[in-house]
Formats: sequence, structure tokens, C-alpha cells
Amino acid sequence: MKKLLIIFIVASLGALSGCETFDAYTGEKKVSSTAKGAGIGAGVGAVIAYLRNKDEPSKERKKKMLQAAGIGAVAGGGIGYYMDSQEAKLRKTLRDSGVSVERDGDNINLIMPGNITFVTAGHDLNADFNQVLDSVILVLQEFNQTIIVVAGHTDSRGSNEYNQGLSERRANSVAQYLLAKGVVAARIESVGFGESHPIADNSTEAGRSQNRRVELSLVPITENSLQG
Repeated sequence: MKKLLIIFIVASLGALSGCETFDAYTGEKKVSSTAKGAGIGAGVGAVIAYLRNKDEPSKERKKKMLQAAGIGAVAGGGIGYYMDSQEAKLRKTLRDSGVSVERDGDNINLIMPGNITFVTAGHDLNADFNQVLDSVILVLQEFNQTIIVVAGHTDSRGSNEYNQGLSERRANSVAQYLLAKGVVAARIESVGFGESHPIADNSTEAGRSQNRRVELSLVPITENSLQG
């Protein structure tokens, strides 16, 4: 297992059934109706699978990039506390922003609805959303011992090909913004999942609105993830 760059994600698989969400407005812990099924954890599960299934050369390059950037690991016994502290700061920072904070085991997911993040039907960031992203970046810089997976998702309208491309472009827009603001490239992964991982019912406008989103998944770096 030590051959895997992101070995620490395996331990998080067992937590998929126990997702918790926190209301972005009140900061209170809550369980959504989709969390009772497969919905709320779909994005986290997709990210875990994506990281696990990367080829060995890609994992090795990522390991070397992290080491070259001087990014160390979270001490094994302190991972929970480290992510707890980061989560608390993100919840406080993002209150009233429209961005939801989801905790899944030792991973944190930031769910950014498309209607507040992007221009209509496009992939350019809304200028009004930059301040929110800037606040997130301050926390990401403080807690830098994480991999940041920027994942784009769409609703089911339009062709699979169009939705896949749009999800990739939107994820890349957020990733490029993080890079431009100084987040180390070695920490960032960008991926589009198209319409394949909905968190709500695509047959309703309310559901489609939830499915149009970008998620930032924060995965802690451990000693094992930096070993060969």
C-alpha cells in the first residue's frame, strides 16, 4: 500500500456512510435528505476513487512535487485535530457565503453552488465570488498540509460530452484562481465529473441547481503518502 501516493484516502472510505454537513449560514451540524442515501457523499467518493486510480507515474510525480515544495506531512496522531481546526476556521469564514462545508472522516469538502460561483452557462468566475475564494485561500495557506482536489459537476441537461467539458472548465477556473493567489501547484488537482455524480434529483429545477457545483476536497497529507 505504501506504493500509493494518496494512501491515506483508503482509510476514509469507511466514513462515506457517516457524512455530516454544516449549515453555511448557522454553522450548525445537520444531515440532509440526500445524506441518508448516496447523495451528499457522492463528490467525496468520486474524488477518493479518482486519487486511488491514478497511475503510478502520476502518483510519483505528485510525491516529488510535494517534497520539492517543502510540504510536510501531518503527524499521524494529529490528523483529526488538524482537520478539526481547519474545518472550524472554514465554517466561520464561510458563514453567510452560500458555500457549504461537509466533513467526511478526515476529509473536508467545500460545496460551491454554480449559481454563485460562475456566470450563467459559462466557466468564468463571478467577480462577486472572488472575495469568498480569497477568504478560503487564506485558510488553505494556513493549513497547507492537504491535497486540494477541485472537482466540477453539472446537472443532466445537455449532452454527456458538453457536461464533461463544462465541468472540467469550471474546475480549472477555480484551480487557476488558487494558483494565481499563491497556492502551491503541488497541492492542487483539477478534475471534471460531468453529470455522473449528482447529489440531488435532476428532474427538478431545485435538484439541478444543487448538482451544478464545484467542490474543493481537502485531503490530509500523511507520512505514508510521502513515502515510496
